[in-house]
Amino acid sequence: MAEVSTRQVAVVGLGVMGGRIARRLLSAGHDVTVWNGDGRKAAPLVADGCRAARTPADAARAADVVITMVSDAEALRAVAAGADGVLAGLSDGGTLVQMSTVGVESMQDLQASLPEQVALLDAPVLGSVVEAESGTLTVFAGGPDSLLRDVRPLLSALGTVLPVGPVGMGTAAKLVANASLLGVVGLLGEVLSLADGLGLPTQVAHDVLAATPLAAQADRRRPVLESRQFPPRFALGLARKDADLIIRPDLDLRLLPAVRSWLVDAEAAGSGEEDYAAVLATIIDAPRRR
Repeated sequence: MAEVSTRQVAVVGLGVMGGRIARRLLSAGHDVTVWNGDGRKAAPLVADGCRAARTPADAARAADVVITMVSDAEALRAVAAGADGVLAGLSDGGTLVQMSTVGVESMQDLQASLPEQVALLDAPVLGSVVEAESGTLTVFAGGPDSLLRDVRPLLSALGTVLPVGPVGMGTAAKLVANASLLGVVGLLGEVLSLADGLGLPTQVAHDVLAATPLAAQADRRRPVLESRQFPPRFALGLARKDADLIIRPDLDLRLLPAVRSWLVDAEAAGSGEEDYAAVLATIIDAPRRR
């Protein structure tokens, strides 16, 4: 493997994904500074060799590449803007790699607010805990070719980098990918509900699904359905947020709004912090119409 030059990197946002990304970059030999609203999340990373910053701006000043990985567009604005924000820290130059899942419009707003000397890569990721820890994420990279060439060795420590076009297209690619995930799990839930309503025993239903395009998903989700335990890899509340971003008034989408309605019901029932697969239980347990 070719030797990769050490970079000064800051990771802003240390949730389920951000903390693991920071640790992965640290293990790849980079100098990593971290910041999180709840400073306690930085402590294990600092113990392993990262530096903690007092504000997002301070984190950015310590780095030539800043990665943001926060929950939504509001959180991104909060860490990016203002005297203590990432953009203030990058005002003398550097690269912002935006990995949070937000809307295309949010990325356009962020790009419009950049100081002139700051470069932006729109780079959300596909994958969750296991992929972040093993360096097998898919990074949807939207931005100039020259910028991607510069940061690609760094991002390759996280997984496979897939160029998708200019800024905004990374976010578009992530929403398309997540739409497929949500659509499949919603369809699986309704198919299992149909099987139950028609009187097919559970084993027979799974035998049937093993001969269909849903085979892999049905097999993968069966253990959590049987245990009714949904340890979070991709929190259902975040999946519902992504569904809000996916559904657009200018497009005639019909399946995806239905899946969103199931996610809304599951979140209202208290499953927001569970894995998004918990929506299966909500669908299957829904009261029968009389």
